[in-house]
Amino acid sequence: MGIINVKVDDDVEMEFRRGVLEAKGKEKGALGKAIEEAMKLWLKNQRKEKRP
Repeated sequence: MGIINVKVDDDVEMEFRRGVLEAKGKEKGALGKAIEEAMKLWLKNQRKEKRP
């Protein structure tokens, strides 16, 4: 399992955290799971864009 440290705009961070809280509650690990899901969706979209 990897560790990534990133800097994001404060507004984006707070909106993301609120969205995760709404969707998954205070479940332990919810933020990490949501970030991983977002990364997978981004990768999937990138693959679609590269198709001829």
